[in-house]
Amino acid sequence: MATTTRIRPRALLRASGGPRYAVALAVDALGTGLLRPFLLLYGVTVLRLSAPATGTAMTAGAVAGLVCMPAVGRWLDRGARSTVVAASMLVRVLGVALLLATPAGHLWLFATAALFLGIGNQAWPAAHAALVATVAHGRERDAALAGGRALRNAGLGAGGLLATACLAGGTTALQALAAVTGLAYLAAAALAWSVHVNAHPAATPAKDNDDEPAPRMRALLAANVIYAFCLNVTEVALPLVLVTQMHASPMWPAAIFVTNTVMVVTLQIPVTVLTSRFPRRSVLAIAGVVATASYLGFLAATSLGHGWGAPAVAAVSVFCTLGEIIYAGSATALVTALAPAHVLGRALSRFQLSTGFGLAVSPAVITALAPHGPAALWGSLAAATLLSASAVAR
Repeated sequence: MATTTRIRPRALLRASGGPRYAVALAVDALGTGLLRPFLLLYGVTVLRLSAPATGTAMTAGAVAGLVCMPAVGRWLDRGARSTVVAASMLVRVLGVALLLATPAGHLWLFATAALFLGIGNQAWPAAHAALVATVAHGRERDAALAGGRALRNAGLGAGGLLATACLAGGTTALQALAAVTGLAYLAAAALAWSVHVNAHPAATPAKDNDDEPAPRMRALLAANVIYAFCLNVTEVALPLVLVTQMHASPMWPAAIFVTNTVMVVTLQIPVTVLTSRFPRRSVLAIAGVVATASYLGFLAATSLGHGWGAPAVAAVSVFCTLGEIIYAGSATALVTALAPAHVLGRALSRFQLSTGFGLAVSPAVITALAPHGPAALWGSLAAATLLSASAVAR
């Protein structure tokens, strides 16, 4: 089995799509980081919508965006790569433009803007993975996918920090942030399209394969729904538990979020390279075990009380992030390795459907379980994740 034993920046940059594509990813992530954390605030403060209505519209947009994935998969399987990536960015430009044009109090226009943003956010991961799988192969492809995630998290973090610094400007600042986000998406789309990456003709048979099924991967996709919960633990579960149940300072979830971002940016590539000596399926199963152990750690930490509970939760969150890093470095790589080239797009679109569904339902599941106590929340997550890891391993 081929392994990647060291990181070669130039080779990694080339395998990730080249310098222009890397800049496109960075600009796109920066724009997303500017707006995504404050889209709810935009609806409430600028458009004067109620918080429940704004949140419902955002969730509906994210879920409805998943409907586009079968079409995205077929488009990718016809050979398109950079064009689909650029389209996922352009549709978000349309969403931002509609957001800026929405008058105060118009919920349906805000919901439509959220839908276009959701379509772009759901289509991008599959399109990006397909592009990387076209220009890189084997373990070099795995490292390139990890590099893209690290770069994206760095851009998201930088955008979020910049947006936080601008919030003192109130309504005007939020509108300006939205406008800058739209410009960032537009610039990123132009850069992504300019790399002109398409699938090699040999990878796409001459006949129309729209009716040829992609690999089902039922166990993997079902497990991935549960695995995706770990991506929302830092943003949803820990703030909920720390602030509303343990009555800890909001400083703790903020510090945990920053630590999570720094770990992903600095460790995603090294951990992926380190685990390249093992089968991808085994690494994905290990990710589930690590996540399960962290959930049990959270269960133990929350029983320590107010004094030691918050520091203990913060310490355990490091292991949860490690599980997230192992999962992110192996899951998409496993799908690209399992799927035949001519149905790669549909396989990746199905994988994104499972990821997007898991991300969409996890806040509702977490907030429903949390009032029943730590055992209900962390025990349920641990049991479901361990079961998923077992399914992946088999």
